[in-house]
Amino acid sequence: MSARRPGRRTRPASRGRARLVYRSLQSAQDYLEREDFGTAFAHYLLLLNLAPELKDIIRESFQHTLFKWAEELDSLSRIQDIFDCYEQALELYPNNEVIWNSMGEHLFSMGFRDEAAGYFHKAVKLNPDFADARENFYRVANWLVERWHFLMLNDKKRNVAYQRAIQKAVQSGCTSVLDIGTGTGILSMFAKAAGASRVYACELSKTMYELACEVVASNQMAGEIKILHMKSLDMEVPKDLSSRVSLVVTETVDAGLFGEGIVESLIHAWQHLLLPPRPAGREGPTEGFGCVIPLHAVVFGMAVECQEIRRHHRVCFNEVGGLRVDETITWYSPVSNEPCIDDAAEPYTTERMRQVPGGYTPLTDHFQAMTIDFNNPQELEELTTRKPCRLCLPVIKEGVLDAIVAWFVLQLDEDTSLSTSPDEETCWEQAVYPVQGMLGQRVKPGNTLVVDVSCKNSYLVFHSIAVLSHEHKMETEVNTLSNQLSDNLAGEAELCDALANLQTTSEPRMTLLHCMLESSEIARLNNTQYNDRFKSALSSILSSLTSVDGGICFSQTIEDRSLNMNINCQSSSDLTCDKLCILDVSEGFSILPLIAAKLGPVKVFSSLEKVQQQAALSALAEFNDISKDVLEFWHNYLEDDSTLLQRPQTGKLWSVIILDAVEMCGLIRQGLVEKATLARCLLRPEGKLLPQCIKIYGMFIESETLQQESSVQGKEATLGFNIAPFINQFKVPVHVFLHLSTLPHVRLSEPVELLKLDLMSLATDDLHNEIRVQAHSCGRITAVPFWYEIYLDTEISLNTWSDTSHWKQAAFVLDNPIQVNAGDELVLKIHYHKSNISMIVNHG
Repeated sequence: MSARRPGRRTRPASRGRARLVYRSLQSAQDYLEREDFGTAFAHYLLLLNLAPELKDIIRESFQHTLFKWAEELDSLSRIQDIFDCYEQALELYPNNEVIWNSMGEHLFSMGFRDEAAGYFHKAVKLNPDFADARENFYRVANWLVERWHFLMLNDKKRNVAYQRAIQKAVQSGCTSVLDIGTGTGILSMFAKAAGASRVYACELSKTMYELACEVVASNQMAGEIKILHMKSLDMEVPKDLSSRVSLVVTETVDAGLFGEGIVESLIHAWQHLLLPPRPAGREGPTEGFGCVIPLHAVVFGMAVECQEIRRHHRVCFNEVGGLRVDETITWYSPVSNEPCIDDAAEPYTTERMRQVPGGYTPLTDHFQAMTIDFNNPQELEELTTRKPCRLCLPVIKEGVLDAIVAWFVLQLDEDTSLSTSPDEETCWEQAVYPVQGMLGQRVKPGNTLVVDVSCKNSYLVFHSIAVLSHEHKMETEVNTLSNQLSDNLAGEAELCDALANLQTTSEPRMTLLHCMLESSEIARLNNTQYNDRFKSALSSILSSLTSVDGGICFSQTIEDRSLNMNINCQSSSDLTCDKLCILDVSEGFSILPLIAAKLGPVKVFSSLEKVQQQAALSALAEFNDISKDVLEFWHNYLEDDSTLLQRPQTGKLWSVIILDAVEMCGLIRQGLVEKATLARCLLRPEGKLLPQCIKIYGMFIESETLQQESSVQGKEATLGFNIAPFINQFKVPVHVFLHLSTLPHVRLSEPVELLKLDLMSLATDDLHNEIRVQAHSCGRITAVPFWYEIYLDTEISLNTWSDTSHWKQAAFVLDNPIQVNAGDELVLKIHYHKSNISMIVNHG
């Protein structure tokens, strides 16, 4: 009997597979034509699993279907389904940069910026010329590799100090080393170069872990340093370490010392990963004992007056834009707004006090607030339960009590220390604990500031209790940093003798509401120029509109000017009430609707979503005698809130739409031109957008500081280790949140207009411009800082680089500085694409 040929039995199956492939393809195309994207996507998945050889042929159709289906899922808030679809797509197309970028855009729109940055970075690695992914990556790279990594690696003094301390410890017998929070791996490489026999490193961030692996390999230490992608709190012996180590090195400290979890990680390390500490007073060899670098730290502080801090954490005016704002609401920022700090809220913000605009004035001498011994396990364990330390600080200068500023000295070993003092040239910022109590709390020599210091929920916390006069009478109880009620404070049994039986002279203040605003929202509320100029522009526009209509306010009904746009809006017979309609789509808390409401018979709509902020705006309206039926919250009328820009009512159009054009960080807000284009379709013929036009200005400067903050400058600062090429993959050309007025720099040209965005007519967000700029000084052009003149109309404008501005500035940093002489003419090319700005500078 002859044997069958093996292939004969498979023929029916092959034919069946071919039929199934054909049907799946046909079904996918049919459903795609019918715009049933979900069903089409399912058929494409089946098709590609059956016939992966068709991937290249149907790639474009598959991508289109995926993106359309993801949009539908997003509108239905089916977030997990979006993730599942992209995960399936990336399994089929793992090297498709367009899909990686699209997934990043979805994540970014949902607020997952860390995750989005990873997807954008992957897309850029797959195709460095993919402009959309590159610009998306630049915008979020700060969340992927934080900018302080560059400053720290460029800080040669800091690197030398750690290298010396590690070398000394290793050579004294600490030959097994664990680097907690390794970052780029530089401390681990110091240990290995010093002669350590075993070196371990752990890093929680996936991006930094992968970066550390690349850095260590490039320095020929890949087989000698074991890098683990995990928290040190999850490490075990012998699972992760072969045995306990004799030295832990770490720099998991933030501006407030404890904020990155150094206390918790070192308690765990002493209990599970480190050899026991050498007994106190015992001299001799270190063999058999464990130690930590840094050895210990001392925290210092001072009370300061600082207008820049004040205007970001207190509402500083009784009246803003013609509205009274101080008698009905207590405003506060998120920084230390709760008596009990939880893991989601930090009790401090940070500032580089040497460069804070307007400077600061010390109101007390520097004081020592706390010491902590990182080589004393018992002290570490008792730290969070330790009774607060109460300090009585003499006031040395009269001024407004705005904040307590804190810094620390890290003692790496007996001979080497690092200070983060504002007086030092350091990569560190200082921790700032804003005073959020009574407006204008003044102190003067003879007063004593009573402060409690503690470590709470792994944060260093300053509680300002009271200000005492020299007559030993309490002038004011300040509901500051801990925001505690004064009656609770007065009833504490722990109050020191100096506070006993003291009477407050301040009158109790009646408040109706408490409202938390972000510091950027408070700064905008304090920007009197911003609110007053919007008031002037609105007054001018409303006057012209009412005069056009013979002084009669109305709601206009005309044909749909939005051309077949699908606009969904809840109808209501009394929504507009025959008044001019104004929509404010500003980001965050805005009083512009109320400013408009005070100008005449209008109907104003706020885009606020937070219930607490809606209540605050309503209370302000009532307090300022604005009728309840004048103010509405736009989200309450939207059936589909995927876009705020919709008609006020079927057949009616807006008189004014207020757009938020510029982010506080100094960048044009994403999608501005697209929003302006849509908004123009929703305006009545004489209606206006605010702002109407934006001019972008810039100049050439030389700034070593910007270079240091933007990329690692060669090997010298990193003591010969090859780190720069790897971490500089994450450098971005545009540096944001600049204080240009205090940034160390040399001007090399006069300011010039770079580009103009006319929001009343512009239809594209892809603009080019080329200008010639003359250098007026010799030097190296390292950056082009830029800012904006925001025109509310042809005569009223706001400059984002002014003393009162709540906006910061941005700068385009050149990859390669350009040497110029006075009188040289250079060609500056500007490209504006989807709210991103790029520049090329060449000699003319």
